Amino acid sequence: MADVKKKQLVFNFIEFLRASAADGTVKEDDKESLEVAVQCIAESFGVDPDSPEQQAQYSIQPTSLLSLLDVYLKTKAKTGPAPSSSSAPAPAQQAGKPEPNDGDRIKADQYKVDGNAFMGQKLYDLAIEKYTEAIKLDPTAVYYSNRAAAWGALGKHEKAVEDAEKALELDPKFAKAYSRLGHAQFSIGNYSAAIGAYESGLELDPSNNNMKTALTTARSREAEDAARTREVPRGTAPSGAAAPGGMPDLSALASMFGGGGGGGGGEGAGGMPDMASLLRNPQMMAMAQQMMANGGLERLMQNPAMRNVAENMQNGGGMPDFTQLASDPSLRDM
Repeated sequence: MADVKKKQLVFNFIEFLRASAADGTVKEDDKESLEVAVQCIAESFGVDPDSPEQQAQYSIQPTSLLSLLDVYLKTKAKTGPAPSSSSAPAPAQQAGKPEPNDGDRIKADQYKVDGNAFMGQKLYDLAIEKYTEAIKLDPTAVYYSNRAAAWGALGKHEKAVEDAEKALELDPKFAKAYSRLGHAQFSIGNYSAAIGAYESGLELDPSNNNMKTALTTARSREAEDAARTREVPRGTAPSGAAAPGGMPDLSALASMFGGGGGGGGGEGAGGMPDMASLLRNPQMMAMAQQMMANGGLERLMQNPAMRNVAENMQNGGGMPDFTQLASDPSLRDM
């Protein structure tokens, strides 16, 4: 039995060496020497790495020796000195779940490997399924962070935020999770939150150029957004804008039309105003937006005087005298 275990170990070690040569880990000049070493090791232990029978008997694929080593190191780290009674329990214990065993960790790691492979193929839905299975077996910050990346690739940034925050809850010093969180917050327009995430990540990983660039972009976008949405201070509405009651300043409107119907510098040919220029006028735009926002336009069109104006224009009567409209008591009351 001991001889079988040794052969199994050697067989998988040879698989590791050959995989290292295939994935570029080993330099091209060293590959020939490595293959000679593989043949010598195989002969010494009576192993044939090209035998289908031994492949079925000894290989541990899809798990690898590296995965097993990683599980061992994690287990060793967790079985160090016992924590004091004041220490917080592990996340799984906090949720009332049993601590994952070595078998669970091996399976979870393989799910992660599969998920990473699907990410490389841009099969994001399948990647999410694999990461979710890994989380069920061993809920670690890495698996949540990886799933956050997959959610982001699908454009589901709110879910990416949730997973990134969960990863940081499990491991507050996991810099990559801050990067995932920053990207998700940026993608949904929460630039301030994105800036905070990137800044926290850079405190842990100051040399991360990707996060530095992302932080600069988020700050720039936040400044642009603030400039676009900056409100005009109360009491300083531009000339011609609506008064607090929702109605426009008709005297200013009259001045735009040259003082009344049929005259003034706002006219185009035939006595009508230049409507294209008028609609581009920022004062007109401000009045229209204010009236639409607070219902002033609806109340204005219900006024008899304005209905008469509309009917007159429809019957070819030309533009109204806005100076006269401005002095109408009913419109002033509105």
